[in-house]
This record gives sequence, C-alpha cells and structure tokens, in this order.
Amino acid sequence: MDLAPQMTSEFSLPEEYRVSERVRNSRGSPSRWLLAHFSRYWYLGLTMLTGAVGNAALAAVVPVIVGMALDALLEEPPRTDALLRFALIIVITQLVRGILQLGRNFSAELLGQLMERDIRHEFYTSLLGKSMTYHSLLPVGDVMARATNDVREINFMFSPGFNLVVGSANFILMPIIFAPRYHPALIAAPLIFLVAYVLSLRQYLSELKPITDAVRKAFGALNSRLAEAVDGIETVKGMAEEASEVSTFASNARLFRDREIRQGDVEARFLPLLLMGLAQAGGLFHAILLFQRGLLEVGDIAAYYGLLGLLGFPTFVSLFAYSQVSLGFAGARRILELINRETELDQNQAGYQGAMKGQIQFEKVSYSYPGGEGTLDELDFTVQPGQTVAVVGQTGSGKTTIAKLINRTYDVTEGTIRIDGEDVRDWNLAALRKNISIIEQDIFLFSSTIADNIAFGRPDASREEIIQAAKSAQAHEFILGFKDGYDTRLGERGVTLSGGQRQRLALARAFLTDPRILILDDSTSSIDSATEDEIQKAIFKAARGRTTLIITHRLSQIRWADIILVIRKGRITARGTHEELISSSPAYSQLFVE
Repeated sequence: MDLAPQMTSEFSLPEEYRVSERVRNSRGSPSRWLLAHFSRYWYLGLTMLTGAVGNAALAAVVPVIVGMALDALLEEPPRTDALLRFALIIVITQLVRGILQLGRNFSAELLGQLMERDIRHEFYTSLLGKSMTYHSLLPVGDVMARATNDVREINFMFSPGFNLVVGSANFILMPIIFAPRYHPALIAAPLIFLVAYVLSLRQYLSELKPITDAVRKAFGALNSRLAEAVDGIETVKGMAEEASEVSTFASNARLFRDREIRQGDVEARFLPLLLMGLAQAGGLFHAILLFQRGLLEVGDIAAYYGLLGLLGFPTFVSLFAYSQVSLGFAGARRILELINRETELDQNQAGYQGAMKGQIQFEKVSYSYPGGEGTLDELDFTVQPGQTVAVVGQTGSGKTTIAKLINRTYDVTEGTIRIDGEDVRDWNLAALRKNISIIEQDIFLFSSTIADNIAFGRPDASREEIIQAAKSAQAHEFILGFKDGYDTRLGERGVTLSGGQRQRLALARAFLTDPRILILDDSTSSIDSATEDEIQKAIFKAARGRTTLIITHRLSQIRWADIILVIRKGRITARGTHEELISSSPAYSQLFVE
C-alpha cells in the first residue's frame, strides 16, 4: 500500500513543534518512517547492539569453560587446582555480562520510550493540522486507539521486541563461531539450523502480518464503539438501550478475541521450536561420532552441547519478539494511514494578513458535502462592515453551512467568498480565523477552569479582562456562585453546567477575542427568557463596530438586524428588514406569524 502524502495539511505548526524534514519525507513506508525516527537515537541502538554482542559472547564462555573443567577432572591425576581458576573466570565474565545486559536493556527501554514520545507528538500535531472535513469522517474511538494503543505497540516493538531480536540473533551466531575450535565439521548443525530458522521465520512473519493488522483493526473498532456509547450515554439510557449496546460491545469484543486467538494459533505452530530440538539432537549425535573416532574429548562434547543450548534463547523469545515486532509495524501502518490522509485545505502561509474590517461577499456560492447532495445553491449577498445580518430558514436549509464557509471550516464547491474584497482562500488561514468567532448551539468546553475556558482564544488575557468578558456575557454572577469562582474546574465538555451557562461562557470567550466578524449560530437557544433579555443587550453592545451574523429562530434577535436573509433549500428566497419581509415574504411569515 502506498502511504505517501497526497496533499498538504491545513495547518503547519510553528517550527518548534514540527518533525524534521527527513521524517516527513520518510512517510512513504512504515520501515523508512520508523528508521527516520530511530536515526535521532542511533547511539542508543549502538549501545543496545554492543550489549547484545557482549552478552551472547560471554554466555558462550560458560559452556567452553565447563568443557575445559570437565577435561581437567578426567585427567590422570585430576587437575583440581584448575577448577578455582575456571570458576573465577566464569564469575568475572558473568559479572561483566550482567553490566552489558543492564546497558542493553536500559538503552532499549529508553529508545522505546523516546520513540513513543516522538511518534505520539507527530501524530497529535498532524491531527491538529487537519481540516474539519477530515475529522468529521473519523470515528473518535478509532483515532484514540491509534493515538494510544498503536503508538504504545511501537514502543513495545523496540523494547522488548527489537531488543530481544538483536540479542537472540547473536546467540544463534555463537555456536557457529565457537564450534570450529573443537572440530570444523561441528559447524554443520548450527549452520543448518540458522538457514532453516531464517526460512521458517520468513514464512512465519508473512503469515503473521495480515493477522496482526486485523488484530489492530478489530481493537480500533472495539474502542470506537465504546467511545461512542460512553459519549452518548445519556441517549443510551434515555432510550433504555443498555442491552443493545452490551450486545454490540460483546460482538466487537468477540471479533477481537477471535483474531487474537488466530494470532495465537499461528504462534503455536512456530516451526523453529522443532528445528531447535533437531539441531541439538543432530549436533550431539555428530559430536559422539567424532568422539568415537578419537577426534574429540569428553569435555569437548559437553562444551559443544552447551553451545547448542544457546539456541534455546533465540528460539523461545523469537516466538514473542517477532509477534511484537509485527504488531508494532501494524500500529505504524495505522498511524501513517491517518497522518498521510491529508486535507485539501492549506494554511496559505504567504496569504493576506491585513487588518480585517469585516465586509463579507458571497458571489454565486454553492456547496455540497462530500458524497451528498447540494446544500447551498448560488448564494449572492453582501454584508458591509459593522452590519448585523440575520439568517433564517427551516432546519436543513443550509444556514449553519454559511457560517462554516466564511471561516473556511469547509471550502466552497463553486463561487467565491470574499472578506474585505479578498477571496477567503487567499487569506492566511490563521489570520482569517483569528478575526472570526463562531458561537454554536453545541458548546464545547474543556476539562479546565472557567477562566481558562473563557481565555482559550486569548491565553495571555489578564484576570480583569476575563471578568469583563464574563460580565458582558451575563456570566459573572453565576460564576461567583461557585465555591472557587473563576478557578472552578469544569467536567468534560462542561457537563457540570446547564446549557444556558455553557452558552454564556462561549459568549464570554468570543467577547474576549474581540473578533471583527461575530457569528451566532442559534447560540441562545438554551437560555431562559429573563436571561435572554440581558444577553440581547450584551450582544447588541458587542455587535457595534463589528460585522455580526445571527442564525436564529428567535424574533427578539431578528428584529434589530439590518438585513434578514431567508434561506429555503439552499437558496435565498427573500431579503430585507423584518417589516418588509412580514408583508412581502410568505416563507418568512410562516416562520414567525403562525
């Protein structure tokens, strides 16, 4: 599968948050991408390799010394004085081996953690740089599975995965290196084992690859449905659908279990386990034949068989290590799939960044959502700086889409939208959005303090500015009603607040950023009539000097608009003041007179 990037991202983050050009250019394949990340920490890889080689070599010293000690005991008379020297050699070499193992394991663990941190950072910044069109097509649970579990699998791929792979590879080489010291022919058994091991491992990995991909995909689907159920728990309980959700979750969990079992089945048929037994039996038989011919000593047989015993470590750990490596590559493929699935929007860093006045022009604007029918059809209207425009129409007529097109959450399908005479596509995207504030009916608040949520668009704002913005949005009094006031921590999405309180905090957040264009998308729908009167005054005051679009069904907000646009099936069917439309537009009259 070609994973190479196809388009540019919506936002390229500041230099200090970006990955290197080498990493960006390596996203065509998981192996190149992982190698590019690894290259930053090559010294840890070298330490791991050095420790692995030293560990295997010193492990081979033990059977060699044991063989020499056995020969010393079988001599006439036995050379028992040499046993202490042999014992000291074993103790010293194994102490050194322990130090090398410590360095190797520490380097591998540190490498895995650093790789996880860097890849998680790259994945997160990539997600932030993508458009809403991109995000609207992604299940949140699956994204979270990739951002957490799949990235974690890459960590495990390096430690213990590659750590054991490198270590076990050196253990396989030691019998081949040391066997000729006893007789050149003894190299046959470990050499044949190596060839057979590589061939069987190649077959094992090719069979394992699609299975580990399926395992990671099943986990993503499981996590995605779980996230949806938890996020929509109020709907699930309100409609008494707990049993149905449990059944759906059980079905997804069963699929994940079946694919895990399939992976276990492949691992259970791991051929090198049989090959190791044949290599040890064949090598011992070969050594005994050479002994009968007088070509080997008893100690040589013991030492050689001990060397063949080193094959046990790579055989047993490879069953786990290579599965972990395969899971890591599967995770890398899933992460790259999202990183490389770029959006058609770009930041246009060299675009227009002049001071915004707030004029809005729609010139024959049409828009269709991906895979859907047309939502807007050839809209033409102009809003002068400082004007207030109300957009009204039945549900589904395309009112909210107009707001999303102005700040380039989506791009027009046909036609042009201009801000101060400049095509919105020619604006620097960050400069455009910094001057436009949209307050929607569905308010999102972060799990932080009230002050932090109000200051989200202006993190450098002083406490006095935050309080003033809250007062303007009629939020100050209810905030002081909390024990910790502005330092009160909110639950996720502001669940500890009422709908009206959430919307007033969103208004305060918009007032603090002082946008040149303010868009209110049914933003007072959850506010009671008494509070609405006060907020109307605040909105009316805030609208002075800035262009304001009000998408609403409330007559109290529509009356004081300079222009009212009536939208029906994606087209403007009437425009004018409230008094003009009441007498001239049946569609408008139907909305408010009946």
